[in-house]
Order: sequence, then structure tokens, then C-alpha cells
Amino acid sequence: MSTAPPLIRGYEVVIGLETHAQLSTQSKIFSGASTSFGAAPNTQACAVDLALPGTLPVMNRAAVERAIRLGLAVGAKIAPLSIFARKNYFYPDLPKGYQISQYEIPVVQGGTVSFLLGEQRKTVRLTRAHLEEDAGKSLHEDYQGQTGIDLNRAGTPLLEIVTEPDMRSAAEAVEYAKALHALVTWLGICDGNMQEGSFRCDANVSVRRPGAPFGTRREIKNLNSFRFMQQAIEFEIHWQIDQIEDGLAIEQATVLFNPDTGETRAMRSKEDAHDYRYFPDPDLPPLVIAPEWIERVRSELPELPEAMAARFQRDDGLPAYDAAMVTQSLPFARYYEAARQACGEPKLVANWLMGELSRRLNTEGREIDASPVPAITLATLIRRIVDGTISNNAARQVFDALWGGESTDVDALIEAKGLKQMNDSGALEKIVDEVVGANPKSVEEYRAGKDKAFNALVGQVMKASRGKANPAQVNELLKKRLG
Repeated sequence: MSTAPPLIRGYEVVIGLETHAQLSTQSKIFSGASTSFGAAPNTQACAVDLALPGTLPVMNRAAVERAIRLGLAVGAKIAPLSIFARKNYFYPDLPKGYQISQYEIPVVQGGTVSFLLGEQRKTVRLTRAHLEEDAGKSLHEDYQGQTGIDLNRAGTPLLEIVTEPDMRSAAEAVEYAKALHALVTWLGICDGNMQEGSFRCDANVSVRRPGAPFGTRREIKNLNSFRFMQQAIEFEIHWQIDQIEDGLAIEQATVLFNPDTGETRAMRSKEDAHDYRYFPDPDLPPLVIAPEWIERVRSELPELPEAMAARFQRDDGLPAYDAAMVTQSLPFARYYEAARQACGEPKLVANWLMGELSRRLNTEGREIDASPVPAITLATLIRRIVDGTISNNAARQVFDALWGGESTDVDALIEAKGLKQMNDSGALEKIVDEVVGANPKSVEEYRAGKDKAFNALVGQVMKASRGKANPAQVNELLKKRLG
């Protein structure tokens, strides 16, 4: 069931995203120079990247294959023939004076990306995804008032993924970006490292009264964290509304976000396509992709997140939300599958992944691959909860010890810390009898229909057993004893 988009101060927000995903090739898109990160400035820029006279670009087949992979994953059309164009502009870090990109006929056309916003499924339409080369980088620090140029990035292969203006809030834009980030890393076409610039987003933001034509958009450039994206879009929304409320017009512009102030500021007036004077690159023939190539790539695709989530719902009985959460990344999904296979408790594994494990990972800024608690160890811990060896509270204590590196042996930790539950019915019956005899008022209140009195008796039994009694067994024995 669709819901009306949220309004902010009576305005509807309209957002489209353009995402540059650096493709995971070993060499650049039109040359054999390395794409590895962190080299000394200008040590990974060859004659082609520097645009020396007489050099010619040669297309990198691996970059095309990664574009095909993305297109198939989002249900797009793969163009059988696409064209490379020259995007002309002059900037110090662009040696040729133009960028090789795709304009009229991109390699990937259409497609969709779906994700959960809260518990509501949203779908964003893609306009296109096209191949292009990256520019170099201008360095403004430590150059005594001058600007240095590092051309190591020049020619790095990018896939620019462009959406329709389908998003209606900063939160929705962030969830789309997270879903796309998860997908490109899942497919192995991009490492997704936002700090190194491998995945960066530009947000086109405008506001309008409900039902009115689209407003004038401003483009926030180079957002390289989801938190900054949220902050930048929210500030831009309120800035545009303030301008309109003050009777001022919004001018199309490219803006930058300053994370220190939390504000956006205009960098330059926004160019339109005609400003770049696109024309087909005479040095590159049309890119022809045969149907056999597409089918081979399709046959090599991994199971995609949505299909895997549907399988977890169908085969494991997970709720839709849980299934979406455990498929948020391929390593996360693999961890879930390994733990679930080892203990046979899908819902409990999902609960631990979404709860305690995610909390620890987020607090310490770790990826799940670096979890100190392997999937098999978590599965053992869950089995000890299920078989009644330990309580949930004791399990959290064991998990803390595992995370802290005290031991990798779940059973040894349970013994060492004295956390094993009391399951001896005879001993428990004796404690229950003693508690019932010592608390006649609570017994009377329970028999008068006050449920809180029963909880108080359970608490007394747990206290008397020093927390070692099995709560389910305590409940059963108390109810039997109280008739």
C-alpha cells in the first residue's frame, strides 16, 4: 500500500542521486596503468593518462564486464551498441581538456534498486549507468599557497549510476545509497571504500508544493559518507525552503557540503549538457556487446540479495525485515548461513546478528569479517541457550568474554564463570517450596488474580538460585505448586 510522501514545512522534497562507483579492475579504463590506492603522486599515470601527443585509448574489457554485471543485477537493458563521447571542460586535473564518458547511448539503460525504509519496501528507478574515466586530483594542502596536481586517479574506471528523481526524503536517499553500496560490493564490481573515494554520491535536491512542477535543483557534490549525505540533504532542504519563503528564487548550482559547519555552499553555477559540448570520441569505436557475452556474465552472477532474502523467508521462516537485514552485505549473509547451518536456529541467529553482534561491530567500527566471534562459535552459544544450559543473560556474559578474547571455547567459559543453569527439578522444587512458604502475601495476591505477584515469586526463586535456575522451569514449577 503506497503512502503519500512526507512534507517538510508544507513542501515536498524531490531527490535524485548520481553515484560514481570505481570499478575493481587492476588497470585503468583506457590504459594499462595501475589503479591501486595510496601511491606517491603521479607515479601511476602513464602517457595515455597524461594525454601526451600520439597516444590512443584502448578499452578495458574487465570494466565493461563489471558494467554488464550491474545492469543484469538491477534488471536493466544492456545496450548491444553504446558510444563513448568527449565531455569538454577545462580544469587543471584534466590533462586532455575533456573527459571520456558516455552520453546519448549508455551501456546500461533503466533498471531498479529496492530497499527497506523502516519496514516499507521502496523502489527507485535508474535512468542509466554509464562508463567513464575519472579525472585527477587537485591538492591544496601543504603546498605553500599553491595547488598541486596528482594524476594517479586520471583514467580510473568509473560507473556512474543515475537515478530518476524518485526519492522524497534524506532518509530515503541514504537507504537507497546504502542498498546500492551493498549491491556493488556484493557483485564484486567495486570495493565500496568511501574514505578512499571508491564510492561517492552527488545529490540533486529540489523542493516544491505538492502537485506543482519540479523545482530548481541544486547538486551537492562528492558526498563520501552516509552520515554526511543525510546532514547535507537536510540542510539543503531547509535552506531552499527558507529562500522560497523569503521570496527569493532558487538558482541552479553545484554546491559543496562542509561537515565542520553542517552547511552547504555554492561552488559554481550548474552546467547543463550543452555546456560540455559532447560529441562522439573519434579515437574509440562503438562498444559492441554480444548476447553471448551477456549470457556468460549472467551465468556467473552470485545469488542476489533480494533472491537470497526471499529464500531465507521461504526456507528459514524469517520475517521480511530480518531477511533484509541479514542480507545487507554478502559477508553478513555468509555469516548468517554458517551460524544457522551449525545450530539450526535461524530466528535466534538473526536476532543475535541484528542485535548484540551488530551493536558491537558498529561501536568498534568493524566489518563482520573482523568479528572476534566466528559464526561457528556463535552457533555453539545459541545451542547452549536452546538446550537450557545457560540463560539469555548468561549468554550475553559469555559473548562479552568471547568478544574480549578471554577464550574461544564456549563450554569452558560457561564452566569457568559458573553460569550453567540449574535444571535439577528436585533441587528447584525445594527452592520453589521455600519461596512459596516464605511469601504468603504474594501467593494470596496471585490467587486473587494479580499477575505481578507471580512475577515477584519468580524473582525470589531466581534470587535464591543465584540466577542459575532455568526461568521456563521455574514458571512451570511455580504454576504447578500454586495450583
